[in-house]
Amino acid sequence: MDLKGKLGDPQAIDASLSDLARGVVGSEILRIAAQIRGLKAAGAEICNLTVGDFDPAQFPAPAALLDGMRAALAAGQTNYPPSDGVIQLREAVARYYERRLGLAYPVESVLITGGARPLLYGTYRTVLDPGDLVVYPVPSWNNNHYAYLCGARAEEIAVRAQSNFFPTVDDLRPHLRQARLVLLNSPLNPTGTAVDAQALQKICEALVEENHRRSRAGAKAVWLCYDQVYWQLTFGQTRHVTPPEVCPDIAKHTIILDAASKSFAATGLRVGWAVMPPAVRQRMADILGHVGAWAPRPEQVAMAALLDDAPTVDAYLNEMRPRVLQRLDRLAAGFAAMQRDNYPVEVIAPQGAIYLSVRIAVPGHTNEATRVLLLEKAGFAVVPFQAFGLREDSGWFRISVGAVSLAEIDAALPRVRAALSKL
Repeated sequence: MDLKGKLGDPQAIDASLSDLARGVVGSEILRIAAQIRGLKAAGAEICNLTVGDFDPAQFPAPAALLDGMRAALAAGQTNYPPSDGVIQLREAVARYYERRLGLAYPVESVLITGGARPLLYGTYRTVLDPGDLVVYPVPSWNNNHYAYLCGARAEEIAVRAQSNFFPTVDDLRPHLRQARLVLLNSPLNPTGTAVDAQALQKICEALVEENHRRSRAGAKAVWLCYDQVYWQLTFGQTRHVTPPEVCPDIAKHTIILDAASKSFAATGLRVGWAVMPPAVRQRMADILGHVGAWAPRPEQVAMAALLDDAPTVDAYLNEMRPRVLQRLDRLAAGFAAMQRDNYPVEVIAPQGAIYLSVRIAVPGHTNEATRVLLLEKAGFAVVPFQAFGLREDSGWFRISVGAVSLAEIDAALPRVRAALSKL
């Protein structure tokens, strides 16, 4: 039976849905991706720097991880995993953090999910009640959407290049009395910048001070969520730091998010983890267990073996990191050369992640108009910071290098220069 004509009028159906569903804003990046697909289908040459993903032809996942998954499948590891993660992986994460970050969390602190997204959403759901205040910088990834979905009041702090796109303690302090959750991400998506150790320490100390005040008053604590999904992709003199490292007293009110997705170019394998106080982990596991947010068992078993294989991890990262940096450096050098030639551009040197921040301030153009111009006239696809919650039309764009080759970059930069020359 063909049901196409029986599925109702779209407008009438939409009107019958919940206010939450009707108010959700779709992904700006997916909208841009659809436009790029259309241009490619028409034969356009596009250097696609929009996706926060990896082309396996450019950056394959570790062979040991893929082999481990195949072995787990062959061994019959196809049933439900425990909702909080297989014990082998939880133990491996705890060992990995102690070995690589000097953070000795008990296994009871570790929660495994299908990538880091459920953990970020789970943090909102575990910490916040509707109407509670959440504080985060913009640009940042998906906080505006999760705040909406959870009914939280959002305090968005517009950050600037002058502070490396991170809020300072002075930016945060006016909001700490009311805040229930503060979110930071380093290295930061979309900017590719990393937080300074002293700046992070001051923020953590302010949170500890505020929680001491709340403890005396019998009030609920303010929590820090620290997303470090890109921590193993840092470059040059950049050194990744964690809240417990710079301020141990913040550990009891900190949730740290991580995943295999970026450091191991394994975005589609969906293995994420978080560490936090055990009592919080149990509550979050209960919430996420109801939505089936666990990672597939074969991926978990294989990931546990990989994290415990230090030589293989080192060999993989020592090969991957330079190739990511090579692409970031090539783009940064191209835009720096345009800047020296008085083009309306500004670029921040690579620090971490797979992203580069570039400001293209075309006179008389909005960010959206500049984005379309670069796409249509230069085949150069980028994402404006507006896709990450920033409201100001400041000319800043995210450039992502996980899915492009050096040859594509080298071919695209002259096209960008030519397109800007005509303005």
